[in-house]
Amino acid sequence: MTPERTHPNEETAGRRHLPGLLRRAAQAAGQVRTARGTRLAYRWAVAVVGGVITIGGLILVPLPGPGWVIVFVGLALLAREFAWAKRLLHFGRSRLASWTAWLRRQRLWVRLVVTLSAAALAGSLLLLLALLLGIPPLARSWLAPVLPWL
Repeated sequence: MTPERTHPNEETAGRRHLPGLLRRAAQAAGQVRTARGTRLAYRWAVAVVGGVITIGGLILVPLPGPGWVIVFVGLALLAREFAWAKRLLHFGRSRLASWTAWLRRQRLWVRLVVTLSAAALAGSLLLLLALLLGIPPLARSWLAPVLPWL
């Protein structure tokens, strides 16, 4: 009889089985993708799910949060089946890499201006969204000293 292994951290123990699970899921997806009867259904499912994720991410881009991350996740899903999505994903990644490299080379004040501009844009969009949807009374009382015109 072999002694049971104990893991000091349960989270680490759960991660140990994750690669095997992902491998089995990838094998199952590969079988569905290559089977003659399910190939078209698989391609349509990838197109619909990837398209919904990508469009949802594009809707979230102007709002604060992970809009671009969601767009890239949707494109990565679409790139599994479509060459155009793979090219678009590669283009987006290269643009993002060149933008971040350019920003890193800039002086501190330029990076601060870019950061503050992005924060001001996100805050303005949130305020506009709140004005369009209506501001709850609790938030209105909290914002009144800062924004008296509400």
